[in-house]
Amino acid sequence: MSRHMRTTVRLDDALLEQAKREAAQRGETLTSLIELGLRLVLAQSKETKPRPRVKLPVCHAGGGTLPGIDLNNSAALWDILDGVE
Repeated sequence: MSRHMRTTVRLDDALLEQAKREAAQRGETLTSLIELGLRLVLAQSKETKPRPRVKLPVCHAGGGTLPGIDLNNSAALWDILDGVE
């Protein structure tokens, strides 16, 4: 046995009219059209594939940070970038 729940949804007037026309053309109720739309959107979200991993380039050249720069101290880095000593 199927269970149904009654709820209130606010829709843009133009969208509601378009949905009513579409449901009438299909010979369906507005409720069934809304249910179909929700099912399609929810199914798409399950189908989203994870993005491929991006391999970042690594520089193997010599060098490094300037003396006195600690990459683990973000506050000090911001002070250097802002010109605060």
